Amino acid sequence: MGKKQISQLNMFDYVVGITIGSVASEISVNLDSHFFHGLLVMIIYTFFSIFISYISQKSIKGRRLLNGIPIIIIENGRIIENSLKKAKFDVNDLLQEARVNGYFDISQIEYAVVEANGKISFLPKSKYVPLSPNDMKIKTTYKGLSPNVVIDGNIMDRNLKLINKDREWLIKRLSNMGYKKIEDLLLVIIDSDEKLTVYEKNEESTMKGCFE
Repeated sequence: MGKKQISQLNMFDYVVGITIGSVASEISVNLDSHFFHGLLVMIIYTFFSIFISYISQKSIKGRRLLNGIPIIIIENGRIIENSLKKAKFDVNDLLQEARVNGYFDISQIEYAVVEANGKISFLPKSKYVPLSPNDMKIKTTYKGLSPNVVIDGNIMDRNLKLINKDREWLIKRLSNMGYKKIEDLLLVIIDSDEKLTVYEKNEESTMKGCFE
């Protein structure tokens, strides 16, 4: 199935996954069942899943049939009721998804599309689109990936090597910042400007009990 999350599985992938899990459970628990019969069923369903994935990759019609197609439910600021029904959504579902995505005023939305995986993508009206540095003609510096160089008190030598650094350099930098023990650090991140962001272990929330 590849690196798909549960929310990204299509109907066929979901059914095949459930079936394989059920067969594996039956083999493990029911001692009276024939092991090789169950194994054969699992192999068949596995190849079926691979076949379905192959069809969806190679054929546009197959992809539409197996994965579905996006459905526009807001167009030019208007809610399309028939599209809502087709997507099995109601107005409350739409409002909830809008709030989750940061739109508490639905009049700010130009387009909304229900994707094939069931999630809704929103395009705000132009006057509500946040300004970017490019819109304001502001020059920005390059920001690459920020690798993790310490995780759970362990130095990630491979990540250090990718940025042409070593653990001696890291230990010295951390020591200059006042961190003497690597094992006391939960996470350390380095950005493209070689700035270290450090998260210590056993940090306590200042808002503890706020939501109890």
